Amino acid sequence: MEAADPVLWVWVTAADAEEARRIGRTLVEERLAACANLLPGHVAIYRWEGEIREDPESALILKTTASRFEPLRARIRALHSYDLPAILALPGATGDEEFLAWVRQQTSG
Repeated sequence: MEAADPVLWVWVTAADAEEARRIGRTLVEERLAACANLLPGHVAIYRWEGEIREDPESALILKTTASRFEPLRARIRALHSYDLPAILALPGATGDEEFLAWVRQQTSG
């Protein structure tokens, strides 16, 4: 029996809620993600080009599969306003099998 394609949760930050919405909607429309949850209104504190910065951001949590991650990553980079967007994939170690099957079905094809 063939092993199921692992499900991933992908964390992505965006400049604002509108950018997060645009990226999330595009990825779902293109079947690169089954779902995008938008988390607006947080502050990022980070070092960039030698300075400590604080900027408002929004975040996305995307549900996809391991086989769709590379095209998803490339598409995020193409759609994103940042030179270096935060894209972090985390394995969905376990979960409701019906939900995992839904993610796989929504990202197939």
